[in-house]
Amino acid sequence: MPQIMSPITIWVNEQIDPGGLIHACIACLDEDAANACHQNWQNSLSQQQKQTGWVASLRTVNSWDEVPVNALKLSF
Repeated sequence: MPQIMSPITIWVNEQIDPGGLIHACIACLDEDAANACHQNWQNSLSQQQKQTGWVASLRTVNSWDEVPVNALKLSF
């Protein structure tokens, strides 16, 4: 009988410039680590960067195939 794999949640942190380009991306399986990283990235954006449209984004995906190819992928 084939084994049914349970869905996984991968947390993806991205720093995105005003043009929509991803400048940094870290993906991991640990929600606490992802939230800490996201908070750090939000805090590191200067007021000028925020005013010009830079954002720190946190989202979830269910497959490593959905993570941007240039991401640092952590297995924790």
